[in-house]
Amino acid sequence: MTNPVLDIIHQRRSIGKLSLPMPNQDELNTVLHAAMVAPDHKQLKPWQFWVLTDESLVEFGKVLLKAAEADAESRGEVLDEATIKKTLTMPLRAPMIIVIATKQKYHEKVPPYEQLLSAGAAAQNILLALESLGYNSVWRTGPLCNTDVVKAHFGVGVDDTICGLIYTGSSTVQMPAREAVDISDYVSYHN
Repeated sequence: MTNPVLDIIHQRRSIGKLSLPMPNQDELNTVLHAAMVAPDHKQLKPWQFWVLTDESLVEFGKVLLKAAEADAESRGEVLDEATIKKTLTMPLRAPMIIVIATKQKYHEKVPPYEQLLSAGAAAQNILLALESLGYNSVWRTGPLCNTDVVKAHFGVGVDDTICGLIYTGSSTVQMPAREAVDISDYVSYHN
């Protein structure tokens, strides 16, 4: 049985080092529209996106370094030169990063965890839309992602969560085939 949607789901792989080309504006709009149709109880749209390219990637590296320095200082440590360089260049592993965070709204029937899951579904739609357009991606977070410094940079509220940094671009890396998973280890049937 051939199914293009299932093919995209099964072939998508995380690739850590990406380069140009990246989505053009029309393709990016298509990707972001796919995010907007994620499962969303009561249509709250409990998310926010930022698209980083060019100079904003360099600026984000500086923000990450500031966050790393604050974290190290809180433990009475100082970052070494290798860590400083690595932190500054982390965002440069792709020509585009799509940041997704929750933007939760109070609703008596939609608890915060459900809104967080909805943002995760929006992120998955982004990954699959990118794959369908021939681009590669990797969904990253890491220990600096939800620090006060990084959240303040994006204006993310205290009660909200940066759910992912979706590194976006292209790669010639050929990933090995996935190993088959025995779903019986994860699924129970009740009649």
